[in-house]
Amino acid sequence: MKSAPRTFVIIGATSAIATAVARQWAERGAEFFLVARNEDRLRRVASDLMAHGAGAVGIYVADLLRRDLHADIVEKSAAALGTVDCVLVAHGTLVDQAQLDVDVDATIDNFMTNAVSVIAITHRFALLLEGQGAGMIVGLSSVAGERGRRTNYVYGAAKAAMTSYLSGLRSRLLPHGVHVMTVKPGPVATPMTEGVDLPMKADVRSVAADITRAIEKRTAEVYTPAVWRFIMAALRAIPERIFMRLK
Repeated sequence: MKSAPRTFVIIGATSAIATAVARQWAERGAEFFLVARNEDRLRRVASDLMAHGAGAVGIYVADLLRRDLHADIVEKSAAALGTVDCVLVAHGTLVDQAQLDVDVDATIDNFMTNAVSVIAITHRFALLLEGQGAGMIVGLSSVAGERGRRTNYVYGAAKAAMTSYLSGLRSRLLPHGVHVMTVKPGPVATPMTEGVDLPMKADVRSVAADITRAIEKRTAEVYTPAVWRFIMAALRAIPERIFMRLK
């Protein structure tokens, strides 16, 4: 699938970034199969996409931590769309690191949401697209996965796992006509980050535009905004003995 995608599966479809990306493709008449756990919000997103010109929108309400539902999600999405051109995996949660520092169960739950469930459902869709011999997987990771920082190391570790997984998957699926893209946003102004003290929060529409352009170009890895590529290169170059003392 080297032409622009026409059918999208969006996992975590109620996230602000996913919704903004979908809206751009809806304006081109794309068709969607949306998956999220909040039915009311999911239906609002579906209605919004139809209003923006989507050809069709199907929905599936699911708690993505329920692994027993993953196969059904893949099956239902393929039945609804026929050929799946693009799978955008965008679900996740941001929890205050101070809470996770003292709560082992919350730490494990956070990693299950941001890494394990992401990898589990992505892997099932990878098998579907491999069977098609075409398609694209777009995984929403984060610059937080570039290096462990004391203020968000659990979230960062989950995103690092996701980034590494997508890198290996990209290599494995290349001979099968399937493209895998890793998106690494910096902080974005969304409901998830509201009230969280983060530097350089980007506008979600700008981030969505960057992701859309990267999908069109079949980019392997995209930082958004682009300046984060250079910021993270500088952070990775700091020796650990110094970095561990930085706040």
